[in-house]
Amino acid sequence: MFKKILVPLDGSEHSMKALDVAVQIAKKFDGKITLLHVYSISAFPLIMPEPTTLTPPGIPLVTQREVSKITEATRKTGEDILANGEEKVKAEGVLVEKVLLEGHIVNEIVRTAKEGNYDLIVIGARGISKMRELLLGSVTDGVIHHVSCPVLVVKQPQQ
Repeated sequence: MFKKILVPLDGSEHSMKALDVAVQIAKKFDGKITLLHVYSISAFPLIMPEPTTLTPPGIPLVTQREVSKITEATRKTGEDILANGEEKVKAEGVLVEKVLLEGHIVNEIVRTAKEGNYDLIVIGARGISKMRELLLGSVTDGVIHHVSCPVLVVKQPQQ
């Protein structure tokens, strides 16, 4: 029934709790888990080849070299999140693969789910930033409304 399970990870406690639940489902149905991390480098100020004396004061500038460093650091963080998830899944004896993508988070999760014909998506109720969720809309909500497979939303217990 749930042979192919997609688990988006962002490194938050909520996404790791969702992974725990996905592992239990995969064990019960002899399924395989695909871990997905999507990173985005999109909120950059003005990008200049190199700062000059003609640069207007108060406008943040980022050189191409700095953009490359930020992109690589963000990618490395994503790789680390996936590696931690993979270690956790393998320790439970479940087959696992990792996917790291750059792009719009909701769009990439939805595209991956559709193209991979997943049987289930297991996702945390909240990600890293509650403020970002309020400003940009919930990733979980976006996924629920745009995929055709079942989505299990894992909430943290009330404390």
